Amino acid sequence: MELLFVSPILSELDALESEVLACTVWEDVRPCDGVAGLCDWRLAGRISELMRRGYLLGKRGEVLLMPGRPRMSFDKILLFGAGPRSTFDEATFREVTHHMMHTIDDLRSPIAVVQLPGRQSDLIHAEQAADALLEAASRPPERRRHDVWTLVEDGAARRRIEQHMIEERRRIRRTE
Repeated sequence: MELLFVSPILSELDALESEVLACTVWEDVRPCDGVAGLCDWRLAGRISELMRRGYLLGKRGEVLLMPGRPRMSFDKILLFGAGPRSTFDEATFREVTHHMMHTIDDLRSPIAVVQLPGRQSDLIHAEQAADALLEAASRPPERRRHDVWTLVEDGAARRRIEQHMIEERRRIRRTE
């Protein structure tokens, strides 16, 4: 899996050409935050309306697929429920991330733009999130087709992840 980065800014997201944008929503946070909040704003409150009507609750395991075009540069927007923000932990991160991977695989989309669970609120450290993501992506199921994921991260988190990955590669080389 190759990781690229984009800042959580609408103009930068608009510049990307990707079939899928994936992000999370909380069960106990309204209005939604992070990339989901940006999408909601761009889509004139459509996500908030779906939440008000009970079509999207933010419960763990929930996923909603909605069209992104013509207002966004993505064909599909995937909104994953991450449960209550107040109980978010590394186990929740791993569960929701696996759900994201499987769903994107099922859509046969090797390229996606993703805001990892909890990263919009810095509830999991950037380095820890990247490690867990790469660990999950390296598992052997034949169906895994992730070629490129563009992670939505601000500049500081991006630099921390890149530095962490460089250090991990050095550590692995030293042990070989």
